[in-house]
Amino acid sequence: MALHDILLRMSASHTPDAAVVLVNLGTPDAPTAGAVRRYLSQFLMDPRVVQLPRWLWRPLLYGVILPLRSGRVARKYAEVWLPGGSPLAVYTQRLAAAVQLRMPQARVVHAMRYGGPSIPDVFAALRRDRIHRVVVLPLYPQYSTTTTASVDDVVRRARNMPTRSIADYHRDPGWVRAIADSIRGHWADKGRAGMLVFSFHGLPQRVIDAGDPYAAQCEASVTAIAEALDLREDEYRLTYQSRFGRERWLEPATTESLVALARDGVRTVDIVCPGFAVDCLETLEEIALMNAEVFRDAGGESLRYIPCLNDAPAHADVIAALAEGALRG
Repeated sequence: MALHDILLRMSASHTPDAAVVLVNLGTPDAPTAGAVRRYLSQFLMDPRVVQLPRWLWRPLLYGVILPLRSGRVARKYAEVWLPGGSPLAVYTQRLAAAVQLRMPQARVVHAMRYGGPSIPDVFAALRRDRIHRVVVLPLYPQYSTTTTASVDDVVRRARNMPTRSIADYHRDPGWVRAIADSIRGHWADKGRAGMLVFSFHGLPQRVIDAGDPYAAQCEASVTAIAEALDLREDEYRLTYQSRFGRERWLEPATTESLVALARDGVRTVDIVCPGFAVDCLETLEEIALMNAEVFRDAGGESLRYIPCLNDAPAHADVIAALAEGALRG
């Protein structure tokens, strides 16, 4: 029996009346075109993600985008797939198990916004187990209407018990310390590169112009981490990755920034992705593989990716402290 299942049974035997639901974005259930198509169709039909009229977007999505992208994205997933499943699924489940060890007074489970286990299914199981109050912790350190608010949309429809959601933790001292310590650990092992790059998932600029606080929170996170590391402004960069479509997105872009650094004579780059709680396609394939190749092709020597916190003890400590604070509140 898997550790996660054992922990859930142990938790159930203590009949807790509270639960913590760690919510991540989601993932295909296999590195195949069909599984990716199912996942992307759910993800890209979320009006929080793509804010186009359904009558315009649906035929474009199903007639053009999914047929063209599903196989290509499936091959990318295959490059980073783990024996237990996709990295995001594996590390999210392990993180929930690690948090459960730190919170025997509550049930700790995980859910996915897209794919499974779904938020409605998780809440239905909690109701059957007579859980009376729930803390929902979206694993997005920085708040955005495209991520955290989308989770809240589904939680409001699924819940029928007192529920509290944690909106963000982008400057939480424990989280900042854990990220900074992971960077220090990387430096202790490999030495410092010529530049430290913080790469966050991008958003269309119009989303920020409409009032989304995401970019400001990314900047605040980087400032706090840089201060914890005692970095000068010329020792690091903040960039945004994962552009999609032709409209203007947040800048500077990660890929273009890496090319510019290489052409300016920077030979080595350390890159960390503090907007991602656990490693996934966007970190392991897009950054550690694709952008590493881009950097080398532009004249750089080595791009060293610093892994996400994943299920590290320090990360589990941070998430447990956030959840315990919300339960007390």
